[in-house]
Formats: sequence, C-alpha cells, structure tokens
Amino acid sequence: MARDYTVKRVPKNTGSQIDYEKELNAEQFAAVTAPPGPSLVIAGAGSGKTRTLTYRVAYLLDKGVPAKNILLLTFTNKAAREMLERVEQLVPYDTRDLWGGTFHSIGNRILRRHAPELGWERNFSIMDRDDQKNLLGSVIAECEVDTKTTRFPKPDVVGDIFSLANNTGQSIGDILEARYSYFAHHQEAIELIEEAYEAKKQSTNSMDFDDLLLKPLRIFHEKPRIREQYQKQFEWVLVDEYQDTNAVQSELIDFLGAPQRNVMVVGDDAQSIYSWRGADFRNILDFPERYEGAGKYVIETNYRSVPEILTLANAAIAPNTEQFRKNLAPWRAEAEMLPALAPLQDPNTQAAFVAQRILELRDEGVELNEIAVLYRAHFHAMELQLELTNRGIPFEITSGLRFFEQAHIKDVAAFMKVIYNRRDEVSFKRIVKMLPGIGDKNADGLWRSWANSDAIKGDQPVLFSEILSDFKVPAKAKATWEQLGYTLDEIVDETGKPRKPAAMMPSILGGVYEDYMRSKFTNFDNRRQDLLQLERYAERFDELDEFLSQLSLLAGQDAADASKDEPDEEVVCLSSVHQAKGLEWRVVFVIWLAEGKFPSSRVLDEDAENETDKGLEEERRLFYVAVTRARDELYLTYPQIWHGAFDGEVIQRPSRFLEDIPDPMVEEWNIGAAW
Repeated sequence: MARDYTVKRVPKNTGSQIDYEKELNAEQFAAVTAPPGPSLVIAGAGSGKTRTLTYRVAYLLDKGVPAKNILLLTFTNKAAREMLERVEQLVPYDTRDLWGGTFHSIGNRILRRHAPELGWERNFSIMDRDDQKNLLGSVIAECEVDTKTTRFPKPDVVGDIFSLANNTGQSIGDILEARYSYFAHHQEAIELIEEAYEAKKQSTNSMDFDDLLLKPLRIFHEKPRIREQYQKQFEWVLVDEYQDTNAVQSELIDFLGAPQRNVMVVGDDAQSIYSWRGADFRNILDFPERYEGAGKYVIETNYRSVPEILTLANAAIAPNTEQFRKNLAPWRAEAEMLPALAPLQDPNTQAAFVAQRILELRDEGVELNEIAVLYRAHFHAMELQLELTNRGIPFEITSGLRFFEQAHIKDVAAFMKVIYNRRDEVSFKRIVKMLPGIGDKNADGLWRSWANSDAIKGDQPVLFSEILSDFKVPAKAKATWEQLGYTLDEIVDETGKPRKPAAMMPSILGGVYEDYMRSKFTNFDNRRQDLLQLERYAERFDELDEFLSQLSLLAGQDAADASKDEPDEEVVCLSSVHQAKGLEWRVVFVIWLAEGKFPSSRVLDEDAENETDKGLEEERRLFYVAVTRARDELYLTYPQIWHGAFDGEVIQRPSRFLEDIPDPMVEEWNIGAAW
C-alpha cells in the first residue's frame, strides 16, 4: 500500500516584488496565477501571449519553484530568448538552470546525454538540409534503386516524405497517397530507402532534424528509468504556440507532463494554419479531454488593432464550427476609417491600386516598413512585384525569392532562350542537366554535339527530335531525351521560328519539365501555379525577344537589389500569410481575395473529395491571421476579371470570406482608372 506525501517548500524571504494584479489585465492575471494542474490558455491575436507566459514563469519562481524544475517549450529560438531575457529582468533569481528553448533544442539536449542508449555516440552530428540530401543521395545509390525507366524522387523530396510520415504518425503509403500520388508506384523502394537511411545515420553517427524529436520520444518509450528522471525534474511544463504542435511534440509534452500534470499550454486555435507541415489542429481542441479537469483561460483583450479591424476579424472567423469561441475586445480607441474593400478590374489594376496607395500612405507619414502586402500563394504577387519595380518602390519578400529569381522560372526561360539563341551554351546545359543521369561531363559532350549539328542553324526549319536521336545519352536519360526533342519541335512554328511565349508554355510544362519538377521540388504544386501565372503574363508579348528581355531586366533588378552594400532603410514587406504569422504592421493589404485563390481551389477540391470542411476551416483561419496583422488600416482587394490562359477572360467571384463580413463593417472603394 502506497501513501502520497508532499513536501512543502519554505517561501523565500525576498521575491520579485511584482504586483501581478497591477501589471496584468484580469484575463492575463487569471492565467498567470492559475493553480497547479493542467491549464489551457486561449490567447487571441495581439492579446499579450508572450507577456502572459513570461509572468507565469516569474510567478512560479516567486512561489519557490526551483528554476531547474521548469521547462519552457517554444517554436522559435527568438521566442525562447525573448521570454527568458524578460524573466531575468523581472525576478532576482538565478534562472540559468531553467530549461527553455525550441522542441528541437530541448530534444538535442536530452540526446547529448542519452544517445548511447540508442546506439549513437554523444558527439553525433546534426545534419542540415544539404547534409541530409547528400546522405540520402548516397543511400539511394547504395540501394541500387532502378531510376532508369521512370523518374524517381530526388533526395530532398524523399526527405520530405520521411519527415511528413514521422511528424504525423502516418505511414509512407499514406503520405504518398495523400500528397505524392505520382510517386505511389515507388512505395516499396522508398520504404527500403527509409530503412537503409536509418542504418546509415547510425553508422555515420548522424541525426537529422526530425530525430531531435523522434529519438527522445523513443528513449521515453523504451527506457522508463530515463523517462521518470525527466518527469521528476520537470514539475512544470509550459508550452508556447500549442496549436502548432504535431503528433510527436504532443506526445513528448504528455510524457514530460506526467505524473504531476502541471502542464500549461498557450495558443490560439484560430491561428492554427500549418497542417501542411504536420501540425495537428486536434491537439489544442482535444486538450480538455486529454487532461481531464484542466482549467481554461481565455485572453481576449487585443492591444494591437483598432476596434474596426477587430470587429471584422471576429466576423471573419465566426463561421468556423470547430473552434473555442472568443471575441477579440479592443483596448485602442476607434479609428478614423473602416477597413476598405476594393474590387478592382483585373490583376494589373489591383497592383496599380496597391502601389499608388502605398505612395499616398508614405506621403501621409507612414513609413514603408510599416506596410505589408499579404497573399495566399507566392505567385499572387507577380503583377505587384512588376508594378512596384516599375514605380521604384523598394520591397522585400519574406516568403521566398522574388518571382523572377526562382529556379523554375529560370528553367522555363532556358527552353525559350535555346530556341531564340541556339548558341546559348549556358541555357542548353541547364536544360540537359534536368534529365536523369546527365551531369556536367555529359552536358559538355552533348553541347559539342549540338554545336556541330543542324540544330544550331536558326535560319531554316529543322526537326529537333530527329537531330537529337543521333546524340549519345546515358541509358536512364533516353526516354526523357526523346521527349525533349518533341518539346523543342512543338515550341517552334512550321518555319522554324519561335512561337509566341505564351504558346510555348504548355509544351514546356507538359513535356520534360513537369516530371522534373515533381521529382526535384518539394513544393511542386506551388511552382506549377507560378508557371501558370507566368504563362498569363507572357500573353502580353507577341515576340519572344521582348518577353525574354523583360525577364532579364527584372532578374537584373533583383540581382542589383541583392548586391547593394546598404539595404534600403524603408521597404514594403511582401509576404505569404503563413510567413506573416506573429508579425504586425500599421497598414496591411490582403490581395487576391477571389474564390479559388483565397480560399485555395486545391483545398476546396480536397474537401469535396473527402466530404469535409477541414481544409476550408483552415483557410478561414488563414484569412483571420491575415487581417489581424493590421494595427491601423486594412485593405481587402480582389480582381473582378482574370484573363485565364486557356479560357479567356473569367469573371472572378469575391472570396466567400468577404461574403461572411457584414456590409457595415467595411467601406467599399469604387476604383476608377485615369487611363
């Protein structure tokens, strides 16, 4: 028979002297001073989530909890550093023994002690993406996987498949079926590679980023003594951004939180937007069921945005059925204007409006770095990048390279350049090295064959497919080499002259290049959308030389901007909404709010296929994140007409998210054109 007995700590004579009730609002105070046991803190956008967690740590220290018994888990090193620095400023205690950091950094710390339990040495190497790619390349070669008949995924794509399976708890087969159906026939080979990859990591004493979560979890499953050691040490577990946790992170928290159950998770279900990288929305929704008796604290006072923006945000998220209901309440005074709704004629007019309004705001005293333009997908910003460049408005992109700098844009341009200038050695080699089995040495030989053939002649029609059939290529490249010849035939007319740029795009994308993108890039769907957008842009040009010149000039501008010794003091931020989470600006434009663009048609199609609203609800949360980034002014825009590549001019319906917002909450701007 066992008896529970608790040793009470002697209160310290000197504390922080913090007046918690005075320093915090009532909602924050309730969460910070929560009694022992599990706690769920729903902290709305701009409500002082970081402040709440920081003061919670200080409160525990003031109550006599030793720093070594507190574990603070975050998603970024910056967040951990910021909170720990604030705690040090708040309290007079030595906090060096407090364990605070990202899930991965804490996992690494545990593994540095216990890696030998799994067959690794303590001095194991942590592989970055390039290291992992190289090691997987070696494993694929050693497994002698047949990649000659069909294209096999590149090592970084294989790595992404493994990562998704690991972080979601799904099988390789499930991941292939759901996200990489075009590689499903390679399932057996990919599973073989996964087994060999694990052995290779152990033989080279290396771990990848996912191992920093998976291996500690394995230790806790297999080594009860070690698990109990950490459970006793971490009497209090605090978790930031809990809505972004995946299955592995959630299980780690559950292990470390037992048996004391002093687990406080802080997050906002309305900002759960990362399911595509493995985050599980159910973790935060199901917390009260998993931790029976958990206290629930809702922090709704928003210090960021004016009331008019918050009213719109509350209306925007209201239709979601799966959520913890809350109502963001304003701390700030009313603004002079309502959020603006601006239907525009077409994408170019949308870009012109945003650029012109940015210049007006600058004249009104709003610095450029206090302005952001947010969008659902990277290619939505193409027209805007052109417009800002033409008007000399400096900008930076937080969601990736500028449109015309991206590898897939340059790849497609290479096909066109080879047809326009058949002596373009750089573009020719760029193309042939996309084919399986062709490296630098083979590319050199193929270039010599090309330069000595009739293909080099641009003043008469030729059949590239016949000319290329005489070239010597590696066995694994034969099928795609033949397809390359047909592609080149299709992008010239019967006289041998280049076709119009837009007419070339379907042949390039539907031939060799689409298969190459699938195997090469982890975000194939996004890049394909980029190229469809490039195709629509190309419709402006009748002559190939004009189109290629414009691409080169824009890419040159990108390079010039990148090489500046001194960056612009003020730049407008262009960002996908996913990348904007956690940030804020005085003025925010949310563009391309058209049905099928935001929300994404791909997500809507997946919902229809699976008879669910799961994807739509995440899209609505994404819209909610977008509008809550704005402090003072919010502009919502969409083009009414979109010139599609295949179906001509298409009338765009406004996003259903706009229809959810009552008319009195926005001011509609009727935009006229002076030209």
